[in-house]
Amino acid sequence: MTGIAALEQLDAARFDAPAILKKLASSSRRLAELKGIAASIPNQGILINTLGLQEAKDSSEIENIVTTHDELFKDDVLPEAFANPAAKEVLRYRQALRVGLDEVRLSGLLTANHIINIQAELERNNAGFRKLPGTALKDGGGQTVYTPPQDPAEIVALMSALERFINDPALFPVDPLIKMALIHHQFESIHPFYDGNGRTGRILNVLYLVKEGLLDIPVLYLSSHIVRTKADYYRLLQTVRDDDTWEDWVLYMLDAVEQTAQHTITTIHAIKAALFDYKHRIREGFKFYSQDLINNLFTHPYTRIDFVQRDLQVSRLTATKYLDALAEAGFVRKQRMGRGNYYVNEALTAVLQRPPARSGEAAA
Repeated sequence: MTGIAALEQLDAARFDAPAILKKLASSSRRLAELKGIAASIPNQGILINTLGLQEAKDSSEIENIVTTHDELFKDDVLPEAFANPAAKEVLRYRQALRVGLDEVRLSGLLTANHIINIQAELERNNAGFRKLPGTALKDGGGQTVYTPPQDPAEIVALMSALERFINDPALFPVDPLIKMALIHHQFESIHPFYDGNGRTGRILNVLYLVKEGLLDIPVLYLSSHIVRTKADYYRLLQTVRDDDTWEDWVLYMLDAVEQTAQHTITTIHAIKAALFDYKHRIREGFKFYSQDLINNLFTHPYTRIDFVQRDLQVSRLTATKYLDALAEAGFVRKQRMGRGNYYVNEALTAVLQRPPARSGEAAA
């Protein structure tokens, strides 16, 4: 056995420490504010798509799958003309998130089978939980720092216990944000898959918040914070295993929630401002204005004629005229790729590429 204990064996009173309660209060307030602001965007698909792309990029970067915004947006709009494997892998992350969200919404649960389906979408295989020994986690120098469970039966038992912990609120009655931190650590310690554990675990964070009703849609993504604090993230994961420092881990995760929620609030305000600016000016200047057109321009940082044709139910010629007129007026930038064109919403892409403010700085 690896010594991974069931989470409900922890003393819940450990998390009543003043520092944790203070951080829990501030992170909960910020998360509630984010939930309200996200609900103020009429078309929720805009946030799910654009922020989901941003999260896919950041989460994959933690695993050294690196792509640029430009490559990612190009592959999203013209996959047949763009062959960047990293961008394609990042886009699978967004699809895996959607798979998980659909299952949580349908069942109200977050089960081991749902987790398997998320990882299968990420990795495009059906390997399921690990069945062969050999997986070990190494540091930057190649030294083994942690060996997760190796016995397939133990992995299944631990994941079944984690499923109960996730879905039974009476099993460990603490605030869901604290519980999310514990779930994330336990999942990463079990490390149940051959590949994709980190990205699957980060998807579980936001799906758990949706399941618990703390968010209506998945818009709080911790990966950008983890990218910026990667050394602390891995150090704290390990010190819990070595020294039982659960309090330090929970404080780190609560701070991640608070900072990420603040940055996301700033991002949504900026998206909303750009959207209403485009809406006002396009409505004033073009007879072909419609809400469907605005939704198209802000759901896809890079759009294309086919997308406008589909979303507005117009002919290809009409869609082309609309986009070319918007390009001439400066709303989008027309770009050629291969035999096709795509159109860049520069106001939206500028928002999405804006880096988060560092801790203690005012958000721009």
